[in-house]
Amino acid sequence: MDQTSRRVFLGTLAAGGSFAVGGAFAAPDDGHAAGADVAPAGTFLRTIPRKAGEAPAFTISLDAGPIKATSGGWARDVTTRQLPIATGIAGAHLFLNPGGVREMHWHTSAEWGYIVAGHCQATVIDAAGEMEVVNFAPGDTWYFPGGHAHAIQTLGTDPCHAILAFDDGLYGEHGTFGLSDWMSRFDPAILGHALGVPEATLAALPPGETYIMQGPVLPLDGPAARAGRPLAPSRSHRYGLAGSEAIVDAAGSTMRVAPATAFPVSSGMTGLLVRLAPGAIHTPHWHPGANEWHYVLRGRTRVTLFGPDKRLAVAELGPGDCACIPRACGHSVENTGTETAEIVGVHDSGVYSETSLALWLAQAPRHLLAANLGLDEQGTAGFPTASRVFSRPA
Repeated sequence: MDQTSRRVFLGTLAAGGSFAVGGAFAAPDDGHAAGADVAPAGTFLRTIPRKAGEAPAFTISLDAGPIKATSGGWARDVTTRQLPIATGIAGAHLFLNPGGVREMHWHTSAEWGYIVAGHCQATVIDAAGEMEVVNFAPGDTWYFPGGHAHAIQTLGTDPCHAILAFDDGLYGEHGTFGLSDWMSRFDPAILGHALGVPEATLAALPPGETYIMQGPVLPLDGPAARAGRPLAPSRSHRYGLAGSEAIVDAAGSTMRVAPATAFPVSSGMTGLLVRLAPGAIHTPHWHPGANEWHYVLRGRTRVTLFGPDKRLAVAELGPGDCACIPRACGHSVENTGTETAEIVGVHDSGVYSETSLALWLAQAPRHLLAANLGLDEQGTAGFPTASRVFSRPA
């Protein structure tokens, strides 16, 4: 046995390999490689067969889920328990009556919110013990890092409601700590001693979690509303997303984002607001560094996902529905209705990044595209010559 054959023999045994019937090596045209012994394949497939079976669900109706209601309002959520693909982000819908107060609480996860309608005031205590009291209006977003205690109170005679997202797919009752729930579990004597208040005062506390408590209606222009103590923009928990400058304005459609560069406290999430004209499409793209969760406020959309399992999934969404797009998965969003579609959502990264199919086709060398797609170079002439985020039929 020569040295080359001996090395192949020993390598095969070490790798747990086996010989064909009769002890002969596999045919030299099977594309095998052993050390320096390589060969082209004798037979090949023109294309790889597509995976059979259904793609995993990536959308669900947030607003068809059950609510958790107490005297001052309600909330509903969608977590990875209802939408298994949503391992990184959970979403919720919060509704506060006039006078409703979402009691002071905090989470192990970060919370992002977008005010859909109404006005409210948030009181936030950060990790250094500094407090911010800040008012929110429709189109504003908030961001509360994990551990930042916060409470939300409606201002004015109209209810306030917001779409929320959390950077934990298991959010819900998981990792949320409420003031009334905690205090109601303490022995009044111990708690009174710890806080320096009479035990009789603590005896009047509610016996459990109040969650969203009904309180008196606070006038929109009253003393409480004017008593805000907003922090500087570099440290504030509030950002005016709807009023910010669009980063894309094309094909009758706009995109606004709130990354950490514009909203510094939001270091772990980027908010986005997309208004998509009838017939327009957010062209095929992906986000290299973040999962996306979005909610349809208005209009109807069709989302096409090229999923992590290499299956293609298509879903039709309307108001109240949400979608979860896993990190780096290709997708597109098309407005299939007759009105402008409005979509609000988040990425679970403070850095916004998007790359697109059009960008790849525009920048890649023509000879590479021709070889990649089995075309001649002339056949690639009609491909895009520049990136496009939105497109719309003429």
